[in-house]
Amino acid sequence: MQQLFDQARNAQAHGNLAEAARLYRQILASMPAPEVMVNYGNVLGQLGNRAEALAQFDQALQLNPNLFEALFNRANLMLELKRPVEALANYDQVLVSRQDFASVWNNRGTALRSLQRLDEALASFQKAATIAPGHCNALTNCAVILWDMRRLRDSLAAVERALAVQPGFAEALYVKANVLRDMGRTSEALTHYEQALAGNPAHAHALNGLAQVAGILCDWKRTAALTPRLLENAPGGRALIQPFVLMGYSDDAALLRRCAENYVHHVASAHPSLSDGKRYGHERIRLAYLSADFHQHPTAQLLAELFERHDRSRFEVTAIAFGPDDGSALRARMKKAFDHFEDVRGKSDSEVAQMLRAREIDIAVDLNGHTAGARPGIFSYRPAPVQVNYLVYPGTTGARFMDVVLADRIALPADQQPFFSEKIVHLPDCYQANDATRVVPPAPSRAEAGLPENGFVFCCFNNSWKITQPVFDIWMRLLSQVDGSLLWLLDGPHADNLRAEAKARGVDPGRLVFAPRLPPEQHLARHQLADLFLDTLPYNAHTTCSDALWAGLPVVTCYGKSFTGRVASSLLKAIDLPELVTVSPAKYEELALELATGPALLKATREKLARNRTTTSLFDSERFRKNIEAAYEAMLA
Repeated sequence: MQQLFDQARNAQAHGNLAEAARLYRQILASMPAPEVMVNYGNVLGQLGNRAEALAQFDQALQLNPNLFEALFNRANLMLELKRPVEALANYDQVLVSRQDFASVWNNRGTALRSLQRLDEALASFQKAATIAPGHCNALTNCAVILWDMRRLRDSLAAVERALAVQPGFAEALYVKANVLRDMGRTSEALTHYEQALAGNPAHAHALNGLAQVAGILCDWKRTAALTPRLLENAPGGRALIQPFVLMGYSDDAALLRRCAENYVHHVASAHPSLSDGKRYGHERIRLAYLSADFHQHPTAQLLAELFERHDRSRFEVTAIAFGPDDGSALRARMKKAFDHFEDVRGKSDSEVAQMLRAREIDIAVDLNGHTAGARPGIFSYRPAPVQVNYLVYPGTTGARFMDVVLADRIALPADQQPFFSEKIVHLPDCYQANDATRVVPPAPSRAEAGLPENGFVFCCFNNSWKITQPVFDIWMRLLSQVDGSLLWLLDGPHADNLRAEAKARGVDPGRLVFAPRLPPEQHLARHQLADLFLDTLPYNAHTTCSDALWAGLPVVTCYGKSFTGRVASSLLKAIDLPELVTVSPAKYEELALELATGPALLKATREKLARNRTTTSLFDSERFRKNIEAAYEAMLA
């Protein structure tokens, strides 16, 4: 029997898993030894037979409840199966007798992180690193948790310790890149993503990170080189691509859906439903909004007045907040706007879902989708009869557990239904909420805003990753044709690249003026100094378009091929300025030039915008409230 056991282990060690499994079965047929069951379970797990692997570990533990190998490997399998509560219980059982095993502490930290118990996870990773100072995974995981906590300087120091142990460790290089990106050190982040990929070409996340920062930097040579790899991996490959990153590279709606389906499969696998799908029949509809952005953030900025206006005779409104409390006035406003405001940081996806189910929430609205800070895992437990994808993420989640996407007929026409896993529900006007209580302060002087005293001001305050080379080419031709004009953009790590791109097109880089980041009120005020807002493709201005229109600044857009590229068109038509919506890049350029060189036309456009701000649907918050509430009621009918 020992000879068979040695043969099985040798086959396993050399990757001949089928032969190893056959030999272990042969041994177990005559000798049901727990140690053999563990080895057989490991082989089954490697072959993808996780249910059978679990059965072997459980059988081994029935024979020997404290068998270290069985407990440890069962816990690791529970992590793979995204069952962190059970994994944690097994790791803790191991620690009863084996306090000195670094890998147990490290993997236990991973389970705790999955449960959002970040302080305990950090302590567990630190314990692993204390036991084994050269444990590079544990050191890297310390950095990950500190990054989760937004302790970026501490995270950077921790990952440097990991790289001191193993300088070429791809995972540590990737984590360092994430930290540098979030610290605003974008060029350094790009270098580290590239190093991570060089060290491990099969790294699951480094390609996505590299594509993201290349877009932020407007490094178009690099984005062009990355695009084929991004498109190849998006629907499923060795690299996991975030749908939100892909949106900066592609407007192929079919590909965006396949990308979302692949992504959600990896990050939020479905669980048994907490809801039976039946309506509760409460006197008031219990409505919950879930977001990482209930603080000083564009999401909260757009939605604040809607939350305040909801008809409390028909709706009981709950906030589920899992993002930071920044202590801002907007955060305080958020807390007052809801009937219930629940800060669920530190609670697992399962715990939050159980909370929603216990409160008998009728409609749960996801205000993140696949954007930063999103927690689709909460919705994967299906805690509510109706689950809605709304506002922040302009695409399909690809998740079977999401029922509805709220949009409008312009931003998301009915013919786009094949590209959405959710049912499209249209609001009668623009789908985007707005806060019409915002005050536009008096404009600063041109000098105060860093602008020259004279010259036509083209403006685009979109994020830099939305600025693509074809759009920039149009902008440079406009500068060349409008004497004394300049282009006003947000400042950032992309500025030098754009100056170089302008120079390469024969445009004085000094005609690009970069505006520093300012508090929302000051940013809104300075819009009044611009003459014309130029939109981007394939991803439009969304909140930035509303900002411009609210401040009285006309926006020229081009109707795109996907949801991301049609939002500005929806906003402009809702404010009754359809003449500012074009249907091709050539028409977009033609209209922008006509407005920039036709003072009378621009003046008439601005006057029409000023009249329409208060007479059309876009900033009519009461009308919007009625529309969205009617939609919610229809979902429960």
